[in-house]
Amino acid sequence: MTQTENYISKAIAWAREAGDLQLEYFRRHGLQIQTKQNASDVVTAADKASERLLTDHILECCPGHSILSEESGSMGDTDSEWKWVIDPLDGTTNFSQGLPVFCVSIALQRYGETVGAIVNAPYLGEIFHAIKGKGAWLNGAPIHCAEAKPLEECVMATGVPYDKADNPDNNLENILNIAPRVRGIRRLGSAALDLCYVGAGFIDAYWELNLNPWDVEAGLLIVTEAGGKQHRLADRRGVSVAAGSPEGLNHLLALLK
Repeated sequence: MTQTENYISKAIAWAREAGDLQLEYFRRHGLQIQTKQNASDVVTAADKASERLLTDHILECCPGHSILSEESGSMGDTDSEWKWVIDPLDGTTNFSQGLPVFCVSIALQRYGETVGAIVNAPYLGEIFHAIKGKGAWLNGAPIHCAEAKPLEECVMATGVPYDKADNPDNNLENILNIAPRVRGIRRLGSAALDLCYVGAGFIDAYWELNLNPWDVEAGLLIVTEAGGKQHRLADRRGVSVAAGSPEGLNHLLALLK
């Protein structure tokens, strides 16, 4: 077992534990919902508890590593060759509303390159993981992106930025342009799961604007290790990405404005 595989094996257990913790909060009182940037950007007690659990495990197991996490930012040894990029609860709006599409997302980077990934959707019972150069899996079974198909048979996924009301570059023009041309567009509310479902072949392509590294680093590795491709969109909106099966991504990029 390589060093990366050893770390990812441990992290799968941590992601399971964080997911179990989230289920203790889900659809119950005591979420302590707060807003961050605006009313569309929320955080709950479950986000914070999940982050504490994950960062405690990482700092105890890997004291020389660095961490970038959604709620607490950077911690640990920022000069380390190893960095953990974590979203302790991706899909917080879904979670706070009682919708079951949410997950734990963990990416492991070495010298700035993502080499391992775990995404655990605890309510759905789905754990995705990938190792750089080794492949991607769903609940231990290998996954692969969708086969080539005409544009009109594709199902695509996207999201809308939190600042949609204040910034006209809010993706709505792309949605209106693409929706009539494809079989369907899905807005799941979790970038990490959107990307995992691209890797599993459930979605043909995905794009979104104004994200953060913790939203996408794990999912992007899962896509590429499942045979898909990724594309970084213009940096005008933070981290903006597109990903898909090779042909699905080509279809999408030809339509994006």
